[in-house]
Amino acid sequence: MEYLSVAAAQQCVLESVVALGAEQVKLEQSLGRVLAEEVRANRDQPPFDISAMDGYALRSADLAGIPATLEIIEDIKAGDLPTKTLTPGQCARIMTGAPMPQGADAVIRVEDTEAKPDNRVQINLAVKSGNDIRRLGENMRNGEVVLTPGTTITPGVIGVLATVKCAQVQVYRRPRVAILSTGNELEGLDEPIDLNKIPNSNSYALMGQVQALGIDPVLLGIARDDPEELARYLRRGLEYDVLLVSGGTSVGVHDYVRPTIEALGAQMLFWRVSMKPGHPVAFGKVPPTKVAEADAVQGARSAATQAYLEDRQGSEHRATQQCAAAGTFVFGLPGNPVSSMVCFEQFVVPALRRMMGYARTYRRTIEARMTHNVKHQPGRTEFIRVLLAKEAGGYAATSTGAQGSGMLLSMARADGLAVIPADCNGLTAGNAVTVQLLDGTVFQDDAGFKE
Repeated sequence: MEYLSVAAAQQCVLESVVALGAEQVKLEQSLGRVLAEEVRANRDQPPFDISAMDGYALRSADLAGIPATLEIIEDIKAGDLPTKTLTPGQCARIMTGAPMPQGADAVIRVEDTEAKPDNRVQINLAVKSGNDIRRLGENMRNGEVVLTPGTTITPGVIGVLATVKCAQVQVYRRPRVAILSTGNELEGLDEPIDLNKIPNSNSYALMGQVQALGIDPVLLGIARDDPEELARYLRRGLEYDVLLVSGGTSVGVHDYVRPTIEALGAQMLFWRVSMKPGHPVAFGKVPPTKVAEADAVQGARSAATQAYLEDRQGSEHRATQQCAAAGTFVFGLPGNPVSSMVCFEQFVVPALRRMMGYARTYRRTIEARMTHNVKHQPGRTEFIRVLLAKEAGGYAATSTGAQGSGMLLSMARADGLAVIPADCNGLTAGNAVTVQLLDGTVFQDDAGFKE
């Protein structure tokens, strides 16, 4: 297989994944999720004409001569119902949200009035009919569609759901994600320091990236460079919707991930992308029948997986059964920490967001000005870790320093990834560059950069 462009690989991923099934969650737990159902209003809102201000409900016709003095015949608080009808020369003291009395066609703010003796008030400003009145049903009408499937649940949306009494909400479920690191050279977090080994940072960096999307992943541990051991770990990973495998995806003698996952039934859709860092990145799917076969070979779920399921009852357990029916998507990510994280941003983020029902799947991009020259050999799209600074008219982008694919501090310090197109001969200070932001919750419809 030839190297795919980043755009072609992203398209391949998004054409392969779809939104997962729906699950029901409590309204209090729905923030940030995506609606999987149509929501209709169950009443008119407001249910009658109401006052938009604290003040006085009156007849605008009584304000032909200003100032005008009116008799106060009633006090109407929010939650009360009016009991009297206004006649010429009369008004009612009214609170915000209270229903309008019969005969009134406007509200005057209390700030535009002056209290007078004998239960009277002086009106100092003329207003037109309809002033400061919220009309019946102007917010929503009974039976009207107020929210559609695919809507991201924001605090405002939660307010609408509460208004229509949706205590339980149908949302697209979150994918169940497993993370596996591979390699004899790796040292586990709980293992003694061995100067001949490399700390397993990839599992935890990927865990943080997954958690940043609102998903709680499962760490499967470290599989050594042994085909049989790797196959056992991979079979466990096939119990999930998405399996992220870090390391072992290149073409070295001891890079076993690709042949082993293919032996388990995976259809690999690509395994090389024209990008830097991260070109040995793979993506494929294990069909549901192959997942079932792998599960049969496994015999029973691992103790770790079983404990995970027992700790997450209800919808999470049902999601495991749905996973077996839908198959598993597998991402083979490079072993170098920066490469792994950059590939996650380009391919895994859009996939996971698509599976959760989001329309906007890509990280937000902005235009910035490079503060220094950047060397680039044409042929591959390059992602440079940069710091951003606000300046007059926009942003300035500065490299975090050395850009080696193993220099994890460059990711820890970065605000974003400056995208250098594959056909670019390099940048000079002052050139415009597209920067993909790494932090935040704002996403967009497309990748936002050209290759």
